[in-house]
Amino acid sequence: MNIADLSVPGKWLIITLVLVAVMVIAIILFMRSYLKKESDQLPGKDPNTRRVKYPEVDVFNMSGTFFTAALMSALLLTILAFNWTTYEEEIYIPEGAGDFDEEIEVETPRTKEPPPPPPPPPPPVIEEVPDEEVIEDEPVFEDMSAEVEEEVVAQKESELPPPPPPPPPPPEKEEEIFKIVEEMPHFPGCEKIRKKEKREKCAQDEMLKFIYKNIKYPNIAKETGVEGTVVISFVVEKDGSITDVRIVRDIGAGCGKEAMRVVKMMPKWVPGKQRGRPVRVQFNLPVKFKLQN
Repeated sequence: MNIADLSVPGKWLIITLVLVAVMVIAIILFMRSYLKKESDQLPGKDPNTRRVKYPEVDVFNMSGTFFTAALMSALLLTILAFNWTTYEEEIYIPEGAGDFDEEIEVETPRTKEPPPPPPPPPPPVIEEVPDEEVIEDEPVFEDMSAEVEEEVVAQKESELPPPPPPPPPPPEKEEEIFKIVEEMPHFPGCEKIRKKEKREKCAQDEMLKFIYKNIKYPNIAKETGVEGTVVISFVVEKDGSITDVRIVRDIGAGCGKEAMRVVKMMPKWVPGKQRGRPVRVQFNLPVKFKLQN
Protein backbone atom coordinates (compact mmCIF):
# COMPACT_ATOMS: atom_id res chain seq x y z
CA MET A 1 0.00 0.00 0.00
CA ASN A 2 1.39 3.39 -0.97
CA ILE A 3 1.77 5.83 1.95
CA ALA A 4 0.82 8.74 -0.30
CA ASP A 5 -2.60 7.12 -0.90
CA LEU A 6 -3.53 7.19 2.78
CA SER A 7 -6.42 9.40 3.85
CA VAL A 8 -6.53 10.58 7.44
CA PRO A 9 -9.64 12.35 8.75
CA GLY A 10 -9.16 15.38 10.93
CA LYS A 11 -10.47 13.52 13.98
CA TRP A 12 -7.70 10.91 13.83
CA LEU A 13 -5.06 13.58 13.32
CA ILE A 14 -6.16 15.37 16.48
CA ILE A 15 -6.20 12.09 18.43
CA THR A 16 -2.65 11.33 17.25
CA LEU A 17 -1.42 14.78 18.32
CA VAL A 18 -2.98 14.34 21.74
CA LEU A 19 -1.38 10.89 22.15
CA VAL A 20 2.07 12.20 21.16
CA ALA A 21 1.74 15.09 23.62
CA VAL A 22 0.70 12.69 26.41
CA MET A 23 3.60 10.36 25.59
CA VAL A 24 6.16 13.21 25.72
CA ILE A 25 4.83 14.41 29.08
CA ALA A 26 4.90 10.83 30.41
CA ILE A 27 8.54 10.35 29.30
CA ILE A 28 9.56 13.62 30.95
CA LEU A 29 7.89 12.69 34.24
CA PHE A 30 9.36 9.17 34.15
CA MET A 31 12.90 10.41 33.52
CA ARG A 32 12.65 12.98 36.30
CA SER A 33 11.53 10.29 38.72
CA TYR A 34 14.20 7.84 37.55
CA LEU A 35 17.08 10.34 37.77
CA LYS A 36 15.97 11.51 41.22
CA LYS A 37 15.85 7.92 42.44
CA GLU A 38 19.31 7.18 41.05
CA SER A 39 20.82 10.34 42.53
CA ASP A 40 19.57 9.34 45.96
CA GLN A 41 21.40 5.97 45.69
CA LEU A 42 24.81 7.30 44.56
CA PRO A 43 27.86 5.66 46.25
CA GLY A 44 30.08 7.78 48.45
CA LYS A 45 33.03 8.02 46.06
CA ASP A 46 34.91 11.21 45.55
CA PRO A 47 33.27 12.90 42.54
CA ASN A 48 36.49 14.83 41.80
CA THR A 49 38.27 11.66 40.68
CA ARG A 50 35.73 10.88 37.96
CA ARG A 51 35.58 12.15 34.44
CA VAL A 52 31.87 12.78 34.85
CA LYS A 53 30.76 13.99 38.20
CA TYR A 54 27.75 11.65 38.42
CA PRO A 55 27.87 9.11 35.59
CA GLU A 56 24.91 7.19 37.00
CA VAL A 57 22.58 10.14 36.28
CA ASP A 58 24.20 11.40 33.08
CA VAL A 59 21.26 12.24 30.80
CA PHE A 60 23.49 12.44 27.74
CA ASN A 61 23.87 8.66 27.81
CA MET A 62 20.30 8.40 26.46
CA SER A 63 20.53 11.25 23.96
CA GLY A 64 20.65 8.85 21.02
CA THR A 65 17.52 7.05 22.17
CA PHE A 66 15.63 10.31 22.73
CA PHE A 67 16.76 11.69 19.37
CA THR A 68 15.58 8.56 17.55
CA ALA A 69 12.20 8.64 19.31
CA ALA A 70 11.73 12.34 18.51
CA LEU A 71 12.70 11.79 14.87
CA MET A 72 10.20 8.95 14.49
CA SER A 73 7.45 11.02 16.12
CA ALA A 74 8.15 13.96 13.84
CA LEU A 75 8.14 11.68 10.77
CA LEU A 76 4.84 10.11 11.83
CA LEU A 77 3.21 13.50 12.35
CA THR A 78 4.51 14.72 8.99
CA ILE A 79 3.00 11.72 7.18
CA LEU A 80 -0.32 12.22 8.95
CA ALA A 81 -0.33 15.95 8.15
CA PHE A 82 0.34 15.36 4.44
CA ASN A 83 -2.44 12.76 4.30
CA TRP A 84 -4.94 14.84 6.23
CA THR A 85 -8.14 14.65 4.21
CA THR A 86 -11.25 16.79 4.60
CA TYR A 87 -14.50 15.35 3.33
CA GLU A 88 -17.26 17.55 1.93
CA GLU A 89 -20.62 17.14 3.57
CA GLU A 90 -22.91 15.05 1.40
CA ILE A 91 -25.95 17.09 0.40
CA TYR A 92 -29.10 15.31 -0.73
CA ILE A 93 -30.66 17.15 -3.67
CA PRO A 94 -33.91 15.57 -4.90
CA GLU A 95 -34.04 14.59 -8.52
CA GLY A 96 -35.58 17.30 -10.65
CA ALA A 97 -35.08 20.01 -8.04
CA GLY A 98 -35.19 23.41 -9.67
CA ASP A 99 -37.12 22.17 -12.71
CA PHE A 100 -40.58 23.67 -12.85
CA ASP A 101 -42.28 23.65 -16.21
CA GLU A 102 -45.69 24.90 -15.11
CA GLU A 103 -46.36 28.60 -15.38
CA ILE A 104 -46.92 30.25 -12.03
CA GLU A 105 -49.42 33.04 -12.11
CA VAL A 106 -48.06 35.55 -9.63
CA GLU A 107 -49.27 39.11 -9.49
CA THR A 108 -46.43 41.60 -9.70
CA PRO A 109 -46.14 43.29 -6.30
CA ARG A 110 -47.51 46.77 -6.45
CA THR A 111 -45.09 49.54 -5.67
CA LYS A 112 -47.85 51.70 -4.17
CA GLU A 113 -51.48 51.09 -3.31
CA PRO A 114 -53.74 53.35 -5.42
CA PRO A 115 -56.02 55.68 -3.42
CA PRO A 116 -59.66 54.61 -3.17
CA PRO A 117 -62.04 56.29 -5.62
CA PRO A 118 -64.07 59.23 -4.24
CA PRO A 119 -67.67 58.50 -3.27
CA PRO A 120 -70.29 59.40 -5.89
CA PRO A 121 -72.06 62.74 -5.37
CA PRO A 122 -75.56 62.59 -3.89
CA PRO A 123 -78.43 62.87 -6.36
CA PRO A 124 -79.92 66.36 -6.70
CA VAL A 125 -83.08 67.08 -4.72
CA ILE A 126 -85.83 68.71 -6.73
CA GLU A 127 -88.22 70.81 -4.67
CA GLU A 128 -91.64 71.62 -5.97
CA VAL A 129 -92.42 75.35 -5.97
CA PRO A 130 -96.12 76.14 -5.49
CA ASP A 131 -97.75 78.33 -8.08
CA GLU A 132 -98.44 81.33 -5.87
CA GLU A 133 -98.25 84.96 -6.65
CA VAL A 134 -95.28 86.54 -4.99
CA ILE A 135 -95.97 89.99 -3.62
CA GLU A 136 -92.85 92.05 -3.41
CA ASP A 137 -92.59 94.24 -0.32
CA GLU A 138 -91.60 97.80 -0.72
CA PRO A 139 -88.02 98.49 0.30
CA VAL A 140 -87.41 100.16 3.63
CA PHE A 141 -84.50 102.59 3.88
CA GLU A 142 -82.67 102.94 7.18
CA ASP A 143 -80.38 105.73 8.28
CA MET A 144 -76.85 104.24 8.43
CA SER A 145 -74.95 107.45 9.23
CA ALA A 146 -72.59 107.33 12.19
CA GLU A 147 -73.21 109.88 14.86
CA VAL A 148 -70.00 109.20 16.93
CA GLU A 149 -66.61 108.82 15.42
CA GLU A 150 -65.24 105.39 16.33
CA GLU A 151 -61.49 104.79 16.58
CA VAL A 152 -60.22 101.88 14.55
CA VAL A 153 -57.46 99.97 16.39
CA ALA A 154 -55.11 97.81 14.33
CA GLN A 155 -54.69 94.21 15.48
CA LYS A 156 -51.34 93.36 17.03
CA GLU A 157 -48.98 90.97 15.29
CA SER A 158 -49.06 88.55 18.24
CA GLU A 159 -52.79 88.16 17.85
CA LEU A 160 -52.52 87.25 14.20
CA PRO A 161 -53.26 83.58 13.42
CA PRO A 162 -50.19 81.37 12.76
CA PRO A 163 -49.29 80.72 9.15
CA PRO A 164 -50.50 77.45 7.68
CA PRO A 165 -48.02 74.51 7.74
CA PRO A 166 -46.07 73.81 4.56
CA PRO A 167 -47.52 71.15 2.30
CA PRO A 168 -46.05 67.63 2.73
CA PRO A 169 -43.34 66.61 0.27
CA PRO A 170 -44.50 64.49 -2.64
CA PRO A 171 -44.06 60.73 -2.06
CA GLU A 172 -41.01 59.13 -3.60
CA LYS A 173 -41.75 57.19 -6.72
CA GLU A 174 -40.77 53.55 -6.27
CA GLU A 175 -38.99 51.89 -9.12
CA GLU A 176 -40.70 49.34 -11.32
CA ILE A 177 -40.34 45.63 -10.60
CA PHE A 178 -39.58 43.52 -13.68
CA LYS A 179 -40.33 39.87 -14.30
CA ILE A 180 -38.05 39.29 -17.31
CA VAL A 181 -34.94 41.34 -18.06
CA GLU A 182 -32.01 41.06 -20.42
CA GLU A 183 -29.72 39.68 -17.67
CA MET A 184 -31.68 37.76 -15.06
CA PRO A 185 -30.38 37.78 -11.45
CA HIS A 186 -28.51 34.69 -10.27
CA PHE A 187 -26.95 33.19 -7.16
CA PRO A 188 -23.38 34.38 -6.43
CA GLY A 189 -20.22 32.31 -6.77
CA CYS A 190 -19.88 31.85 -10.53
CA GLU A 191 -19.07 35.38 -11.72
CA LYS A 192 -15.68 34.36 -13.16
CA ILE A 193 -17.24 32.07 -15.76
CA ARG A 194 -17.52 33.95 -19.05
CA LYS A 195 -19.95 31.76 -20.99
CA LYS A 196 -23.51 32.63 -20.10
CA GLU A 197 -24.87 29.06 -20.26
CA LYS A 198 -22.15 27.64 -18.01
CA ARG A 199 -22.45 30.55 -15.61
CA GLU A 200 -26.20 30.08 -15.26
CA LYS A 201 -25.79 26.32 -14.76
CA CYS A 202 -23.11 26.88 -12.11
CA ALA A 203 -25.25 29.48 -10.31
CA GLN A 204 -28.22 27.13 -10.25
CA ASP A 205 -26.10 24.30 -8.82
CA GLU A 206 -24.66 26.58 -6.13
CA MET A 207 -28.15 27.77 -5.22
CA LEU A 208 -29.45 24.19 -4.90
CA LYS A 209 -26.47 23.23 -2.72
CA PHE A 210 -27.15 26.18 -0.43
CA ILE A 211 -30.87 25.43 -0.18
CA TYR A 212 -30.64 21.71 0.51
CA LYS A 213 -27.67 22.12 2.85
CA ASN A 214 -29.61 24.47 5.13
CA ILE A 215 -33.14 23.12 4.72
CA LYS A 216 -34.58 20.88 7.42
CA TYR A 217 -37.44 18.59 6.55
CA PRO A 218 -40.27 19.39 9.02
CA ASN A 219 -41.00 16.55 11.45
CA ILE A 220 -44.74 16.74 10.78
CA ALA A 221 -44.10 16.36 7.04
CA LYS A 222 -41.85 13.34 7.71
CA GLU A 223 -44.40 11.64 9.93
CA THR A 224 -47.28 12.21 7.52
CA GLY A 225 -45.22 11.55 4.37
CA VAL A 226 -45.88 14.97 2.81
CA GLU A 227 -43.93 15.52 -0.42
CA GLY A 228 -44.20 18.05 -3.19
CA THR A 229 -42.93 21.38 -4.49
CA VAL A 230 -43.18 24.69 -2.68
CA VAL A 231 -42.87 27.89 -4.71
CA ILE A 232 -41.36 30.97 -3.07
CA SER A 233 -41.54 34.41 -4.67
CA PHE A 234 -39.12 37.20 -3.80
CA VAL A 235 -37.66 40.38 -5.26
CA VAL A 236 -33.95 40.77 -6.05
CA GLU A 237 -33.15 44.42 -5.40
CA LYS A 238 -30.67 46.55 -7.34
CA ASP A 239 -27.96 45.78 -4.76
CA GLY A 240 -28.70 42.03 -4.85
CA SER A 241 -30.52 41.85 -1.50
CA ILE A 242 -33.62 39.65 -1.13
CA THR A 243 -36.90 41.35 -0.17
CA ASP A 244 -40.65 40.70 -0.23
CA VAL A 245 -40.33 36.94 0.37
CA ARG A 246 -43.73 35.27 -0.02
CA ILE A 247 -45.15 31.75 -0.27
CA VAL A 248 -46.87 31.37 -3.65
CA ARG A 249 -47.58 27.65 -3.45
CA ASP A 250 -47.52 25.54 -0.28
CA ILE A 251 -47.92 21.81 0.36
CA GLY A 252 -48.60 22.22 4.08
CA ALA A 253 -47.04 20.58 7.15
CA GLY A 254 -44.63 23.51 7.63
CA CYS A 255 -42.79 23.01 4.33
CA GLY A 256 -43.64 26.47 3.01
CA LYS A 257 -42.38 28.21 6.16
CA GLU A 258 -39.17 26.19 6.09
CA ALA A 259 -38.50 27.04 2.45
CA MET A 260 -39.17 30.73 3.14
CA ARG A 261 -36.77 30.63 6.11
CA VAL A 262 -33.95 29.27 3.94
CA VAL A 263 -34.63 31.81 1.18
CA LYS A 264 -34.31 34.65 3.71
CA MET A 265 -30.89 33.24 4.70
CA MET A 266 -29.49 33.50 1.17
CA PRO A 267 -26.61 35.91 0.54
CA LYS A 268 -26.88 38.83 -1.86
CA TRP A 269 -27.46 37.77 -5.45
CA VAL A 270 -25.94 39.21 -8.58
CA PRO A 271 -28.70 41.70 -9.55
CA GLY A 272 -30.52 41.62 -12.84
CA LYS A 273 -29.76 44.20 -15.51
CA GLN A 274 -31.86 45.94 -18.13
CA ARG A 275 -29.97 47.96 -20.75
CA GLY A 276 -26.81 47.66 -18.68
CA ARG A 277 -28.31 49.07 -15.48
CA PRO A 278 -29.31 47.06 -12.36
CA VAL A 279 -33.06 46.83 -11.81
CA ARG A 280 -35.48 45.18 -9.39
CA VAL A 281 -36.55 41.72 -10.57
CA GLN A 282 -39.18 39.35 -9.23
CA PHE A 283 -37.98 35.74 -8.98
CA ASN A 284 -40.02 32.56 -8.44
CA LEU A 285 -38.08 29.70 -6.84
CA PRO A 286 -39.41 26.10 -6.64
CA VAL A 287 -38.20 24.09 -3.62
CA LYS A 288 -38.84 20.35 -3.86
CA PHE A 289 -39.45 18.27 -0.74
CA LYS A 290 -38.69 14.58 -1.25
CA LEU A 291 -38.20 11.96 1.47
CA GLN A 292 -35.13 9.76 1.14
CA ASN A 293 -35.82 6.07 0.68
